[in-house]
Amino acid sequence: MVKDSFTAGLDSLRDNLDGDLKYDIITRTIYSTDASAYKEMPVAVVWPRGVSDIKKILLFAAKEKTSVTIRAAGTSLAGQVVSSGIIVDISKYMNKILEVNKDERWVRLEPGVVLDELNMKLTEYGLFFGPETSTSNRCNLGGMVGNNACGAHSIIYGSTREHTIELKTLLSDGSEATFGPVDKGTFDMKCTRNDLEGKIYRNIKKILDDPVNKKSIREEYPHPAITRRNTGYALDLLMDSDVFDEASGRQFNFCRLLAGSEGTLAVITEIKLNLVPLPPVNKVLVCVHLKDRSDAFRANLIALKFKPSAVEMMDNRILELAENSISQSKNRFFLEGNPGAIVIVELVNETEEEIDKIASDMISELKSAGYGYAYPVIKGKDISRVWDLRKAGLGTLGKMKGDAKSVSLIEDTAVNVDELPEYIEEFENMLKSYGKDVVYHAHIATGELHMRPVLNLKDPGDIELFRTLGLETARLVKKYRGSMSGEHGDGRLRGEFIPIILGEHNFELLRQVKKTWDPEGILNPGKITETPRMNTSLRYTPGTKTKEIETIYDFSSTDGIIRAAEQCNGSGDCRKSALIGGIMCPSFMATEDEKNCTRARANILREFLSNPDPDPWNHTEIYEVLDLCLSCKGCKSECPSGVDIAKLKSEFMQHWYDRHGVPLRTTLIAYISTFNKLGSLAPAVYNFFLSNKFFSGILKRSIGFAKKRSIPLIYKTTLKSWIRRNPEKLSPSVPIGSVALFVDEFTNYNDTATGIKAIQLLTSLNYRVIIFEHSISARTFISKGLVRKAKKIIRENITALSDVIGPETPLIGIEPSAILGFRDEYPELAGEDLREKAEKLALHCFLFDEFIANEFKSGRIRRESFSEENINILLHAHCQQKSVASSAGTIEMLSIPVNYSVTEIPSGCCGMAGSFGYEKEHYDLSNKIGELVLFPEIRKSDEKTVIAAPGTSCRHHIKDGTGKEALHPVEILYMALKK
Repeated sequence: MVKDSFTAGLDSLRDNLDGDLKYDIITRTIYSTDASAYKEMPVAVVWPRGVSDIKKILLFAAKEKTSVTIRAAGTSLAGQVVSSGIIVDISKYMNKILEVNKDERWVRLEPGVVLDELNMKLTEYGLFFGPETSTSNRCNLGGMVGNNACGAHSIIYGSTREHTIELKTLLSDGSEATFGPVDKGTFDMKCTRNDLEGKIYRNIKKILDDPVNKKSIREEYPHPAITRRNTGYALDLLMDSDVFDEASGRQFNFCRLLAGSEGTLAVITEIKLNLVPLPPVNKVLVCVHLKDRSDAFRANLIALKFKPSAVEMMDNRILELAENSISQSKNRFFLEGNPGAIVIVELVNETEEEIDKIASDMISELKSAGYGYAYPVIKGKDISRVWDLRKAGLGTLGKMKGDAKSVSLIEDTAVNVDELPEYIEEFENMLKSYGKDVVYHAHIATGELHMRPVLNLKDPGDIELFRTLGLETARLVKKYRGSMSGEHGDGRLRGEFIPIILGEHNFELLRQVKKTWDPEGILNPGKITETPRMNTSLRYTPGTKTKEIETIYDFSSTDGIIRAAEQCNGSGDCRKSALIGGIMCPSFMATEDEKNCTRARANILREFLSNPDPDPWNHTEIYEVLDLCLSCKGCKSECPSGVDIAKLKSEFMQHWYDRHGVPLRTTLIAYISTFNKLGSLAPAVYNFFLSNKFFSGILKRSIGFAKKRSIPLIYKTTLKSWIRRNPEKLSPSVPIGSVALFVDEFTNYNDTATGIKAIQLLTSLNYRVIIFEHSISARTFISKGLVRKAKKIIRENITALSDVIGPETPLIGIEPSAILGFRDEYPELAGEDLREKAEKLALHCFLFDEFIANEFKSGRIRRESFSEENINILLHAHCQQKSVASSAGTIEMLSIPVNYSVTEIPSGCCGMAGSFGYEKEHYDLSNKIGELVLFPEIRKSDEKTVIAAPGTSCRHHIKDGTGKEALHPVEILYMALKK
């Protein structure tokens, strides 16, 4: 294949980089969007390892007349990192904390450091970085500087700009320049330099020495009282320095300009930031419940009298959507009734007594003014749960059903907080004139609300209205001398409106600044200045009709499979590292590769399923990007938009096999219970072949299993055989209740001893155990994508069990992935005729652990039945359990014995994920995931510590990876019974 000169140039550039460069269709598609409504296909993506790589990229771009856009976590809401040029992702390699100076309170770091990870490190010094964005668990400091991010506590800590001391940069010509505070003498010396840096200093001197320009900036820029003002380049702040105003008292620092410049002026390669002491330990949240959301704006003014550290707002729309989120529904614990809005007021103080008095006084004044009907005061660990709910606001909005979504457009306007009520009233009247609704949340304390109108950006009419609303809002913001952007930046979303906010004269000054810093237009063009019309280059082509694709799963909750993928709004919650914790997304945590996160998979599914190609299922791109998905279900619970990649993968794989055939290995894994059934006729012989190094080696090679992975053996008898031989052991002499045990295929053949102990435990606690006839769980068929077969099994189980399972006879299961299918996939694969039965059945299906914990809380199981021995237990909960249910039941069950102490390992998926870790091409990644948190924590435990893991594949992986035996929690509790 003959390559054009540009592609050949890319190949040559790749060969000369220490980092990586790709330009395949998957990579380019993944990086064609961010968290905004925009989409542009880049020519290539680069992951540099250092300054020298970025220099080479800049020189290549200049030579080839293309552009360079620096990208961090890709969470920008205004299209800042969407570009048709080269995307440079600094998050993967340029992420080191270089130096912390405790005495002088500053840190030096590379731009790819994640904010929460930085603050975790700084805790040991008693310091932290003040500005805190809602994306703090994945946003990079380079992106925070580029956008001048603020966050919920900006009342106290201000914006990133105010804490940026010094920036090392590469200028557009590839030269290095360090910007920091300079006195007048140094400034004048800089102006004499005969290079690009000298031109930059001379340009700003020319602009800000001009009295006409000064007057225009003072009069036209947003009012200085508005702390969140991020429109255009910060010429007003540069003017406030002793170089241009002797009375200023501030040294000149170009960092004030570069913060908020969105990578359009220079490439930041190192950052020096100011740090602040950790806040007082004593804090409370007062969650003011308001019947009408319009009351929030005046309630906010009362709250501000009490000098809070933060005041945030969430309206009823977000609260309602959070109710349908597995992870966020748990964080609604403090809500009373159905408020029109809540205002979250954080108060901090050195003493608990003083903080309680402040909260009480504030609540009294709010009541006297008639604002609020409930005022729950939140303390301790529950504070973080409330803030997690608030932080999930943007992502949760992706759960809106249908094509109309709340869009980023006017979500970042800021006005003087005292004028906020009047501004909002005018804003709402303007929206009503267009018949549109809006969602409110965020930073009410500083006069900035994230207001998102609900628009369908596939509809040509709404696409035009998209721009009209932007223009109308810009004029309204100008009336209040506000800022069109408070923290999210201009990008290509609001760049078109800057002349309205700052005036044409000042906008021309911005152009001069851009032209001086970047004369060839290499650095992130089309943002802030020279922006295209804001309703072009959107994710969806105007007039797009969403294809209706027939599926096996029920996707009616999202109006089809394509809209299920479209729920991803790019917020990037799936980019958390193992250090941050959580379940989603194990393959990203291990590889730190954007391709392996939920967002990337959703992007590829959306693009290629929507492709005009008549066969939506025959795309190798989808197959490739789904390959490293472990189907852990973490995204179903932790993605605030509820994107369930495991479900999407399962559906896709069935259609892929329809076209390409089912591989032998897939068939063997899916039908493993059939082979185990045959093996159970002669278990010793069967196990010999599976464990013998020679014969098992032949088997592994022939089917593609990893050579180093051991294969699970079967027990000497099946659980069903044991039950048939021992019917008398299912009933205690005086039963206090009955429970149906689901004999899953893993417990039946492999973990039979656990199943026997489960029955003995139940009967010892005086529960009668009932075994109904049922089929296997269908888990292996679901995980391998043989969904039609899974559906057949599921329908059999629903038919067999729906009439016999209920409140008096619940169905409990030992293997989490088997029993939780009843609550997760069964209703979606039941078929329309059995869906209602499946949903009712799901209400009465529980993990064994959940059942025991609930019975203990009801008083039917007593602590006195168990040993008083001191035992320390280290628990790794199953990933699907943590996603679809909770690990709480397991912890509660294991804590029933009075002296049993349970510590949950903060691990996500173990890495085995059913058959994933057995497959030779996934073996290394599987182990890498295990080594993130799980294996090191287990190795650190002493010999007396008991390792607990409910999942059969988890226990297998722990044994292979650490050499330690893990027990099912059922076994541990059984052994705790008093003899």
